[in-house]
Amino acid sequence: MTERLADVTARIEGMRQLGAVVNAMRGIAAARAQQARGQLAAVEDYAAAIEAALGRALARAPAADPAAPRRSARPAIVLFCAEQGFAGAFSEHVLDSVGPDLATAMLFLIGTRGTSVAAERGLAPDWTIAMPSHSLGLPRLADRIAEALYARIATGQIDRLDVVFSQWRPGDGTHVLRPRLIPLDLTGFPRPSEAMAPLTNLPAAQLLSELAADYLHAQLCHAALHAFAGESEARMEAMAAARSQIERQLSALQATQRQVRQEEITAEIIELAAGETASRRDD
Repeated sequence: MTERLADVTARIEGMRQLGAVVNAMRGIAAARAQQARGQLAAVEDYAAAIEAALGRALARAPAADPAAPRRSARPAIVLFCAEQGFAGAFSEHVLDSVGPDLATAMLFLIGTRGTSVAAERGLAPDWTIAMPSHSLGLPRLADRIAEALYARIATGQIDRLDVVFSQWRPGDGTHVLRPRLIPLDLTGFPRPSEAMAPLTNLPAAQLLSELAADYLHAQLCHAALHAFAGESEARMEAMAAARSQIERQLSALQATQRQVRQEEITAEIIELAAGETASRRDD
């Protein structure tokens, strides 16, 4: 073999260092996913409380006259993609799930890596923002998204809104979901069973408006947490695959190292033997 032992040893050391980096990235992703999953329960309880409040408010609100459905020129979609790389095809799966609507909808794209993938496909989102590096920053992210949405709702640009995000299911991998947030399906909120109505200090219309805004914020937080956890889970899978590949390459390099070492030892023995033979002839 033409490889030198020092070169093979250096490659082995480099591969071990790469493995340490991969393990560190996998550990960070696991911690972030666990933290996001722990916060999901609180957000779901919060959303359930708002749903119950909306049901009570709707039960007390006067019946509204059915209005003719309005349709904007472009529906809106909030897409939660990956913020960083090394997450496999996480962003690609989210974009693929929307299909032809990408060409016609007003896109609100979350995630720096997802924005790059969209640009590679020739897509120009109408609004973008980075995903926070920690899940504690997701409520503020939901505020920013809601502000951008309300600005366009006020000008009549939006009357339909879907949110697209990935949900990780243990043992079943990642699934992309697309619930509709606007207009709200008011028939889906539970009506109260108790006879005594709660005490309120706001007009019914104002109460419903503020509760609907809180519900939208809760749903955006819910989607962001699922996307945050899903990206971390995808990165864990990618790092696990990278670790397996590193172990295979490391095993092959170690076998090469043993072979090169044996060849060098054999060459040294042959050289020593040849030198001994030559010295005896000289004598």
